[in-house]
Amino acid sequence: MSDLQAKFNAAVANSKSLTERPDNATLLKIYALYKQASVGDNTEKKPGFGDMVGRAKWDAWNGFKGTPSEGAMQQYIDLIESLS
Repeated sequence: MSDLQAKFNAAVANSKSLTERPDNATLLKIYALYKQASVGDNTEKKPGFGDMVGRAKWDAWNGFKGTPSEGAMQQYIDLIESLS
């Protein structure tokens, strides 16, 4: 396991025990960076208008399209560290 992967896994664990709940925009960014780092570019079908939460998540993840997984991992680590 690479050093970056280990730091990412630690940040994922730390994200579950933040002292304060981040605002919705930050939560969407956390979600999107996690998905980009772990899955890659969003290839899922965009949810319909009735699924507002799913649509917001899809839009957030799709906003990182083209970002390499290593870059998304580092951004995720930096974001979680800034919230801790």
